[in-house]
Amino acid sequence: MRNATLSAPPVFSLSGQGTGWVALTSDTGARAEVFVLEDDIVRLLVMPGGATALPPSWAIAPGAEDVAEPGRDRHATDGFSLPAFTLDCTEGTIVIRTARLRLTVTLRGLRCCWAQKIGEDWVEMFSDRATQAYNFGWWDARAYHYVARADGESYYGLGERAGALDLAGRRHRLRMMDPMGYDAEHTDALYKSIPFILAADQARHCFGMFYDTMADASVDLGCEIDNYHGNYRYFVSEDARDIDLYVIAGPDPLAVVKRFTWLTGRPALMPAWSLGYSGSTMTYTDAPDAYDQMMTFVDKLRRYDIGCSSFHLSSGYTSIGDKRYVFNWNRDKFPDPAAFITAYRDAGIELVPNIKPALLRSHPRYDEVAAGGYFVNDAQGDPVEAQFWDEVGSFIDFTNPQAAVWWREGLTANLLDYGILSTWNDNNEYGLWDPRARFDYFGQPGPAAYGLSLQPLLMMRASRAAQMARWPDKRPYVVTRSGMAGMQRYAQTWSGDNYTAWKTIRYNARMGLSLALSGVSNTGHDIGGFYGPSPGPELLVRWVQAGITLPRFSIHSWNAAGAVSEPWMHPEVLPEITGLMALRQRLEPFLFDLAVASHRHYEPMLRPVWTMFPHQPEAWQEQDTYMLGPDVLVAIIAEPGREEVEVNLPGEGAWTHLFTGQTYAAGRARVKCTLADPPVMLVRSGAVVVLAAGKTGFGVTPEITRLVICPPAGNGVIPWVHYDERVRAVEGGPACSGTVTADGSALRIEIELVDGGAELPQMVIPPGETRSVTVNGVPVATVLADGWLTLRPGPAA
Repeated sequence: MRNATLSAPPVFSLSGQGTGWVALTSDTGARAEVFVLEDDIVRLLVMPGGATALPPSWAIAPGAEDVAEPGRDRHATDGFSLPAFTLDCTEGTIVIRTARLRLTVTLRGLRCCWAQKIGEDWVEMFSDRATQAYNFGWWDARAYHYVARADGESYYGLGERAGALDLAGRRHRLRMMDPMGYDAEHTDALYKSIPFILAADQARHCFGMFYDTMADASVDLGCEIDNYHGNYRYFVSEDARDIDLYVIAGPDPLAVVKRFTWLTGRPALMPAWSLGYSGSTMTYTDAPDAYDQMMTFVDKLRRYDIGCSSFHLSSGYTSIGDKRYVFNWNRDKFPDPAAFITAYRDAGIELVPNIKPALLRSHPRYDEVAAGGYFVNDAQGDPVEAQFWDEVGSFIDFTNPQAAVWWREGLTANLLDYGILSTWNDNNEYGLWDPRARFDYFGQPGPAAYGLSLQPLLMMRASRAAQMARWPDKRPYVVTRSGMAGMQRYAQTWSGDNYTAWKTIRYNARMGLSLALSGVSNTGHDIGGFYGPSPGPELLVRWVQAGITLPRFSIHSWNAAGAVSEPWMHPEVLPEITGLMALRQRLEPFLFDLAVASHRHYEPMLRPVWTMFPHQPEAWQEQDTYMLGPDVLVAIIAEPGREEVEVNLPGEGAWTHLFTGQTYAAGRARVKCTLADPPVMLVRSGAVVVLAAGKTGFGVTPEITRLVICPPAGNGVIPWVHYDERVRAVEGGPACSGTVTADGSALRIEIELVDGGAELPQMVIPPGETRSVTVNGVPVATVLADGWLTLRPGPAA
């Protein structure tokens, strides 16, 4: 990237100022704008070529559930508070300061230095490197941003990343790919493109950097070195028009993650049934007797008494011959789709059908769609063809509003009108390599390469809109494999077509954490592995142990030998598997509470341990542990032959095993976890977790609420809430709530039930505590049975 004829750096000067913004122009025509959006969010927009017409943003949606077509104007500031700021100008420098962020700009070359307020001190977060930080026409037709890299920095996020959670020392390609059977430790790129970096300095002060682009990009976090520029890291985008950088102050890592989630939009709240076990395999629907195989699956669920709330219907239901055709039903396999859907619903199982955004050249409706101009076309209006499954095909252009209408109508007529409530958006990576490909961009056609990651976002948006129009009284449920920043507004996701191997358990867990740090928490993995050999008995049990703790729980496969990964595939461990499936049903109320907190307060459902304990160095050590919500530490086993885990329990006070009740002191602890044991889920002191109790199994929704109460170390008050849509819609508030007060040796528990309509809960409380319990202000009796404290109406005993 060196050029012997590099011109002098441009010199900028202040050219305008208004509410929430400052404009800079240079002697070469380059422009820059600074937007002071919040005390902790400042945006820098650099236009090296002086571009005046920039594409709208589909990532930025502060606190919103959607972005309206044709996208958010890049100069819009609605949704932000636009706080007061100071602007100091001296010769050669300007300084912009809020209560929490400070930006110092050296006007020669636009060298920026960012600092955040920590206590009474300003602490530098990062600075542009001193030599050529931006591409002011010096190199190729791409946009660059070079930053000086400080010793000891760590980097997290970037959406879905293989390998270690700390991304330092690596280069990462932000290009959506379809890497079936990927290596979860090494493969790059994967399915999603989210250019957000959560950075931590040596002192573990954190901050966030988000580059708002929809183009292919790369991020180098210390892989590359160059003698002439010092240590640096950089971001490069295929779209040369701008660098659009949002900087978020910390120093708390969890606050940065929540703020970034808010910045890119409110996470969608899915229906509660989406948190149950979801069956799936390609094998059933690929078979000639697909209907019989699907109904046999239900019979086996009933035989083994396994609860299942949904089934991801693979694309074999759309086949003609050996190929797949979206919006087609194979009537030889499924003669009566509506009756099939009803049969599954009668068994308590919702179908989530696979849909794909490309039509093969042999699709019966290909010519119709081509004539409408709904495909991704070239400049002459002819469809661009790309390899797709076993044939070439063309992708729907969701930036064309009429194409999106065609899609919604097709989805409604061919799936939703049969009784389907949800959709599984698959194979939506848009593998378009043809430079002739152009998107409509809502009437402003341009190169497809500038917006590839936008297409899956608009696909999930169109699918969600169709569901809401057809079923206005139900929560929509969209699943997507690919996406960009802001995808949490519309869909749940998973880590794609993983490979069956022990290490996949470990590295998929880290991929899920990277996504959660990037605003996308409602995730999971294909349990047992999608591609490769069938999992053996021990591997299957360990994968299910890990999988039941995640928001999305699906056993899904297309194993090389043609075998199907099913809960009952290994009779020798069937008791262990069925026990874990029952535990998943008990966890669903807790997971729904986490989903509501994510939707309402931008709380990540999954998070590294160090986000909750940033001041404890041992919490930053990468281990096979993570937090499920703020209070539950999960430890996984990803190696054969192990029967215990060693965990570091941070903080103060005891940690209590969610299922066994055994307590462990903070610090190093060994926890037994054989194949017959429940997963290691430890609740920290000062927490209340709501589980389901009562009967579990096929066709059953456990009806008893169980509170697991871990009193605080010392005195304190624990407030808690629980949402149950069988009692009250989430919009109306919690179904029950309360406080637990520790005061000396006494424990006082106060519970409020909605209109007296919720059932009295059971509770598990460490023994030996003096306690009083009131429900809706009335003292109630308590009975200890089978280790559980059960409330009974009537006067206190």
